[in-house]
Amino acid sequence: MILRWHPFFLNPSAPKEGVNKKDFYENKFGSQNQGIIARMTEVFRGLGLEYNMSGLTGNTLDSHRLLYLAGQQGLDKQHNLAEELFLGYFTQGKYIGDKEFLVECARKVGVEGAAEFLDDPNSGLNEVHEELKKYSANISGVPHFVLNGKHELSGGQPPEVYLRAFQVAAN
Repeated sequence: MILRWHPFFLNPSAPKEGVNKKDFYENKFGSQNQGIIARMTEVFRGLGLEYNMSGLTGNTLDSHRLLYLAGQQGLDKQHNLAEELFLGYFTQGKYIGDKEFLVECARKVGVEGAAEFLDDPNSGLNEVHEELKKYSANISGVPHFVLNGKHELSGGQPPEVYLRAFQVAAN
């Protein structure tokens, strides 16, 4: 199976400097927030990880630009970079818009030239915007998977739903 990551902005108007993650999610989800956090904590615990709501959230453009660069160097590097970014953001309170964090993740997975790439705000910008136009029109929830260009899954689903979708897509 080939896994390719494409950009999607949950909050296109998010500030580059970031905002308090806990406050943002409380404002966004209101009374559902505690249930969401409890569910995420349980999912992460089941994976041997600790869900962390500390830190900032905000503009993800630079992370998408960097994922584009990683994809140019190999889909394995792109996937490994996405995993590093997710681990930092969801378990360590790292800010997805922080250049130092992005460059460190890229270094860990062997993406070359990350700092220089991010220094130029136009690097990868057109490509990210083209992919946003191409892929984000029909997305209603994340994660969003397109299997073999035909079958789509949107939003958090139980593992058995993904397993069934993979089996259908494989036939």
